[in-house]
Amino acid sequence: MKRLLILGMLLVSALGFAQNDALFEQGKENYKNAKFSEAVTNWKKIVDNGQQSAELYFNLGNAHYKLNNIGPSIYYFEKALQLQPNDDDIKTNLAFAENARIDVIEPLPKTIFSRWYKNVSGVFTYNGWAIVSVIGVILFVLLFLLYWFSISETKKRVYFTTSLFSVVVCITALVMAFQTYVDFNKNKPAIIFAENTEVKGEPNMGSDTAFELHEGTKVQIIGNEQNWVRIELADGKDGWMPVNDLKQL
Repeated sequence: MKRLLILGMLLVSALGFAQNDALFEQGKENYKNAKFSEAVTNWKKIVDNGQQSAELYFNLGNAHYKLNNIGPSIYYFEKALQLQPNDDDIKTNLAFAENARIDVIEPLPKTIFSRWYKNVSGVFTYNGWAIVSVIGVILFVLLFLLYWFSISETKKRVYFTTSLFSVVVCITALVMAFQTYVDFNKNKPAIIFAENTEVKGEPNMGSDTAFELHEGTKVQIIGNEQNWVRIELADGKDGWMPVNDLKQL
């Protein structure tokens, strides 16, 4: 019975992948023939089926850009960049789409420590830093055992020094793993999809308008209340806007 169930699941998965491949190729054919809306429809079906890839999101971004849908175009380029952060083609096309935005947001200047932390924390994900900390512990144990059982005074000094260094690496990696995990959970970027939206001082339509935003602008979600989200811009401005006017990455 279990074997039949597993075979059934494999068959359904295979059929699903085959269907997605057909939709993807159909979308590529639509795009070549300048049928961008049809291409978006076919590729969006793949996303709705639960499949994702940088290539799929990249193509969706290109198709939306051709349709002058700046918000969705930036959204899908950003999604592609999340999966392949070092892809030059994605970065280039994202830059083109961002140039079509109305809003120009100047980010706040960063301190030397902030720039240093960003560079260092970006080396690994929080999982990567956790793995480094575990490796540091293993190295410490091995080096300390070598130090303990070694007869040579010179080797003892070398093993002892390197074991202390491995402890420093372990502690540093552990701190970075914790901090990057906190940053990951706090990071909730979103793209404005509404052509124009008013950002309010409070989460209700009757409050004063703090400023306006337009399609394609990237924001950070820092809070929510019913049908409203509190957003923050790179320049430090914040306010409340309807949740339906943006889409979280």
